[in-house]
Amino acid sequence: MSIPDHARANFETLLRAAADGNLALMESVNAASGTPRYVICAVGRDGEAFVFTPFGHLAERNPYEVYVPPEP
Repeated sequence: MSIPDHARANFETLLRAAADGNLALMESVNAASGTPRYVICAVGRDGEAFVFTPFGHLAERNPYEVYVPPEP
């Protein structure tokens, strides 16, 4: 399984944000279902305002039960 370029670029952005101390965990709401989500965001600035760029959410349950690793 090959990781697409956009996913790799987003991951690199997350690594830079983490190294700079510019990550946040925000409570948000899933647009489709209305259920709460805990979203990992990079934090930036637009003048005096903070800008939060969502990258993904934390697993709601045990992540080992939610995700299946790729086949070798």
